[in-house]
Amino acid sequence: MNSSILPLQNKIQRRHYDRLAIVYVRQSTIQQIEKHSESTKLQYALVDRAVQLGWPAQRVVVIDDDLGISGSTAEGRPGFQKLVAEVGLDHVGIILGIEMSRLARSCRDWHQLLEICSLFNTLIGDTDGIYDPTTYNDRLLLGLKGTMSEAELHILKQRMLEGKLAKARRGELGMQVPMGYVRHPSGTIQKDPDEQAQSTIQLVFTLFERFATIHRVLRYLVENSIQMPHRHRFGLQKGDLEWRRPNRATLLNLFHNPAYAGAYAYGRRPTDPRKKKPGRPATGRIVAKPEEWKVLLKDRFPAYITWQQYERNIEQLAKNASQSMGAIRKGPSLLSGLLICGQCGLRMSTVYVNSGQGLRYCCSRMAVDYAGPQCQSLKGAPLELLIIDLVFKALKPSALEVSLKVAEDLESERIHLQTHWKQRLERAAYDVDRARRQYHAVEPENRLVLRSLESQWEETLLVQEKLKLEYARFLEKLPTTLSEEERNAIRKLANDIPTLWNAPTATYEDRQAIVRYLIERIVVTVQNNTEKVNVQIHWAGGHSSEAHLIRPVAKLEQLSNYEELRSRIIALNSEGKPLTIIAQTLNEEGWRPPKRRETFNASMISTFLRKLPNLNKRQYSKSIQREANEWTLTELAAKLSMPPISLYAWLKKGLLTARMSTMDSRRKMWLIYADDAEIMRLKTLKEKPRKWGPHIRVHELAHVNT
Repeated sequence: MNSSILPLQNKIQRRHYDRLAIVYVRQSTIQQIEKHSESTKLQYALVDRAVQLGWPAQRVVVIDDDLGISGSTAEGRPGFQKLVAEVGLDHVGIILGIEMSRLARSCRDWHQLLEICSLFNTLIGDTDGIYDPTTYNDRLLLGLKGTMSEAELHILKQRMLEGKLAKARRGELGMQVPMGYVRHPSGTIQKDPDEQAQSTIQLVFTLFERFATIHRVLRYLVENSIQMPHRHRFGLQKGDLEWRRPNRATLLNLFHNPAYAGAYAYGRRPTDPRKKKPGRPATGRIVAKPEEWKVLLKDRFPAYITWQQYERNIEQLAKNASQSMGAIRKGPSLLSGLLICGQCGLRMSTVYVNSGQGLRYCCSRMAVDYAGPQCQSLKGAPLELLIIDLVFKALKPSALEVSLKVAEDLESERIHLQTHWKQRLERAAYDVDRARRQYHAVEPENRLVLRSLESQWEETLLVQEKLKLEYARFLEKLPTTLSEEERNAIRKLANDIPTLWNAPTATYEDRQAIVRYLIERIVVTVQNNTEKVNVQIHWAGGHSSEAHLIRPVAKLEQLSNYEELRSRIIALNSEGKPLTIIAQTLNEEGWRPPKRRETFNASMISTFLRKLPNLNKRQYSKSIQREANEWTLTELAAKLSMPPISLYAWLKKGLLTARMSTMDSRRKMWLIYADDAEIMRLKTLKEKPRKWGPHIRVHELAHVNT
């Protein structure tokens, strides 16, 4: 009994005819389409099969978007995804395919299709018959066919891979010949007969042994105009030698290729299914470790280096590559792993000083590894404050308001599109009504005109129905709009970002994570060890910005404008202005001290003047007229081993006998009387505990004086 005829009367019902019949066409490769076109023609012929089953030709849709795409997965198959979507929208009454393997060769995708067809009562048909996924027997048979399709693909792949691996174990599987080698007509691989090509490859390995970094090797080659040999593999120039500019990728592949050590390797770049991108079967490649290679045959080719040297090179490259951002640390450093030295290009390290209270970012890799000078170092606090300010600006409400404005523009565009669709639907309805009125206006006896108008009416009805389906799909794809409450919540969150950042519950790890979400790396360049720092921020997404930072430095000599500042201080001092006036003048003129201060003071000016050589400092004490046993404030403070400011406080409290000596209208100086007895008394007073109040000391001093 033919099972494909008898069940049709019961399986195909009116509700199936009310929906579409879809013919799914697929071929796995382009070669099958070009060289085996008969299978493709058979699949397109299923349109006639759908018409024979009772569907009008206008309601039969062909989906052939997956021609040349494998059915091993649904990813990257727009036709299959469109088919599933149409079934899920309840638009499909039957799916026709030449065989089940055309629909899917994966049980996961196949059973997903069966489940959704069962849910929406969609039939599935092939050359053997029509199947109803809602019935257990048909579903069991469909599941078996899907399993056989997947097993067939697995067996084919396994057979091909085993043959490929067996050939690789013998070292006979063809490989792409790297630069510096050529393939002999007999199939053997030899060194390039061009001596310059051989010497260039050998020089690259020698340079890496010397410099230990690809960057240094590349810079040496470029500075000396040394190019890399390359032989054409295809085209009219096949086999011709061409010299090309070296680049980092070429050198990296050269050092990783074991062929230069005379080894044949297979399985160096296996595929990780987790990293494959949909629709791109060549993606997902990873670099396997040498112990994970499937085949490794040493001494198969003439070598440029030994196997031991190859292993040393790989180890050195791994050390050089350990410049990754790294995991988020628990320390207070906000930019750990993000900073790149603008001098050498290496990643800067985080250094904690003063028992973890101070933070510095240093680039000391060249000093540690090559005993060279330290590139640069700067305090972390001002740099982190700059980055935090930039992060807040990126998240500030005005930036989010722009996004909300874009959302409003999209909403207006959505309204415009809906208006456009409504106009199309209105026009289609008018065409249907017009065709109906024309049909009814004709006399029944005029059969020729009546049949023509009837056909036109049916065409307008089909156009209207198709337009309604497209409009329904358009509405389903529209994103949801933001309500006013959601907009207000976004604005409120934007205003609270600084509060959330500084909240007690926010950990160092949380802040680091936020910065890393927004910033990929930060290139820091200290300009000639001055206070000026150039900061380049590379944001996530490819955008970059530049900022300038004034960092604190240890000495005035490090300031970029030191010579101008020095000349200005000397000029003010030569005018005889007091230290406080000099400091005030510098502050008013916009000069800034080196450390984390905004203004100069008299003490800083005094220290600076004392360090200047060959400067006529204002040593008034040598020329002033004194009496016996009179001291200047500074001299007596040095005698008593106490700060001059403390001695001056005693003077203001009346604890000392002193007079003001005037040299001219502007220059004055205190002279303090202190003989041996007075000096002993002051030393005794200095040694007394501080818990005695000043009034007691004044009383005692008065008692001693009497």
